[in-house]
Amino acid sequence: MSSSRVSRRQFLGGIAATVTAFTIVPRRVLGGEGYVPPSETLGGALVGCGGRGGGTFGGLGPNVVRLADCDVRFLDRADQKKVYTDFRRVMERKDIDVVAIATPPHWHPLISIAAMQAGKDVLCEKPATRFIAEGRALVEAEKRYHRIYQVGTFGRFGASHDKNQILTHKIMRSGLLKPCKAVHIKKGGLKVKEWSGLVNAKPQPVPPNLDWDMYCGPSPLRPYHPHRFGGTHRGYWDYEGGGMADMGQHHFDPVQWTFGKDDTSPVEIESYAPPAHAEACGMWGWVELKYADGLTFVMESTEWGKPYDRLQPRDVSLKDLSEEDQKKVLAMPDPPPMVDFPTAVKTRQKPGGHAEAAHRAATILHLANISIRVGRKIRFDPVKEQIIGDEEANRLVNQPMRAPWHL
Repeated sequence: MSSSRVSRRQFLGGIAATVTAFTIVPRRVLGGEGYVPPSETLGGALVGCGGRGGGTFGGLGPNVVRLADCDVRFLDRADQKKVYTDFRRVMERKDIDVVAIATPPHWHPLISIAAMQAGKDVLCEKPATRFIAEGRALVEAEKRYHRIYQVGTFGRFGASHDKNQILTHKIMRSGLLKPCKAVHIKKGGLKVKEWSGLVNAKPQPVPPNLDWDMYCGPSPLRPYHPHRFGGTHRGYWDYEGGGMADMGQHHFDPVQWTFGKDDTSPVEIESYAPPAHAEACGMWGWVELKYADGLTFVMESTEWGKPYDRLQPRDVSLKDLSEEDQKKVLAMPDPPPMVDFPTAVKTRQKPGGHAEAAHRAATILHLANISIRVGRKIRFDPVKEQIIGDEEANRLVNQPMRAPWHL
């Protein structure tokens, strides 16, 4: 099927458009003209054709197959004779090599895992997951099926080209800084009010074009309301996690790399927020996340409550080390350049936003939201990936899925 094939020249030239509108990625990061012979081809499929689908993944090339969506209006835009409202039919096609996923996040892990199991490489929108246990399943699938996985935030590629951030990365990875007193504070930019859910929405009839059961998928089958569909789905715990989950991976994915935390998670999480609603995401003031070595990340919404004033921003510096340890850090080689998704597909190297890094970045956001939802400080074991001594909070780490869907 010639219309489903995308030349690597098209793929590499268009891949820069796969980032969200928040991030601008230079061509040197994601490839460009002449990067590989155009005779090599890929078959690409888009799952989730509305909303972010066209804008985020349309740049994969003019002939990418827009194959799967639970809303048939979006499938009518495709020029393919075979279109599906069930993504599993896409995985059966042998002419598809790369799957791009732009569904709401409650579908990200299951579709990603199914694609890798079917022998396909995956480029997935952020956040990588809806809850923490999904991330570990995603990592295991990447290893088990030897596939390429890249989450759709590329801010870490910029961080890895910045001299100051490279130095911070080397200091942190050296293990010589004990304890770490660095504090990174992100103020605003998290769309907290914009992506808050409705708490008294009256059920409405399901539109005839929409497979609502398939849309809900592994999440509870709630009564339909248009605010639960489209971009405003972000305001409900069933599908995402408010502005925190929508925007947080953009902000903290590169910071996580800079501070050398791609393989671990915060151990103490404290939030300042009003009581949370059981279904609808709402307002919050700030969240403080502390790692075992003392490094602290702070998210301040600037949209609710009193301003954050507990800690002041503090960078990592060579001056925090002895002269001997400074020499050791300066003698360390720079981290190798990150491998972008097109190169990873071609060479089978692990890309910069691989599953473990994406999982750990999403875990930052999930832990913040868990603290907000239970209304108290929580402690997390980053090895066992469980919340310590708080069963109510721990139930949000590995949430049940609606049958027949399961990890």
